[in-house]
Amino acid sequence: MEQQDTTSQQQGSSHITLKSILGGDILAHSFLKRQANLLILIVILTILYIDNRYSSQQELIEIDRLKKELTDIKYDALTISSELTERSRQSRIEEYIATEGTPLQTAATPPYLIKKEDEKK
Repeated sequence: MEQQDTTSQQQGSSHITLKSILGGDILAHSFLKRQANLLILIVILTILYIDNRYSSQQELIEIDRLKKELTDIKYDALTISSELTERSRQSRIEEYIATEGTPLQTAATPPYLIKKEDEKK
C-alpha cells in the first residue's frame, strides 16, 4: 500500500496541471528545483535587457531633441550673419552716416598703394 502511495505521488508530481500552477505546487516540482539557478539567471538577464532598451530609447529621444536644437541654433546663426552682412554694406553705412549728421564723406578718388622703395638700388 505504501509503495502504491509513493508511485501515485511521483506520477502526480510529474504532471503539470493548471491547478498545480495556480496553487503554487509547481514551485516544488523537481524540474524547477533542478533549474532554479538557470531560471534566476534568465529573469536577471530579462530585467537587464528591458533596462538597456529603456535607456537606449531615452538616449535616442535626447539625440532627437539635441538635433532639433542644433538646427534652430544654425538657423539663428544664419539669420544673424545675414543681418550683419546687410548692416555692413557700404550703402547702409553711408545712409547711417548721412542720418547722423557727421562730417564724414565717401572718398571721391580711389585708394592707392604707397610702395616702399628698396634701399639696394
